[in-house]
Amino acid sequence: MLDLKFVRENPDIVKQNIKNKFQDRKLPLVDEVIELDAKARATQTEADELRANRNKLSKQIGALMAQGKKEEAEAVKHR
Repeated sequence: MLDLKFVRENPDIVKQNIKNKFQDRKLPLVDEVIELDAKARATQTEADELRANRNKLSKQIGALMAQGKKEEAEAVKHR
């Protein structure tokens, strides 16, 4: 099994190896794997950003609640 990082960084080597094994019908799979990996990485980045934002807002809400500013905390919740 190939390491995904290796496939991403060396698609030409992977394709040449497939050709050397006379399995040309598998060549499009290399590009598909790279494309799907890029989408997965982008989705993971977006999820991480959303999680960080949620944590930041939660911390703000907690601080406001501790100060007794319940109305301001509710306003932050509805952002």
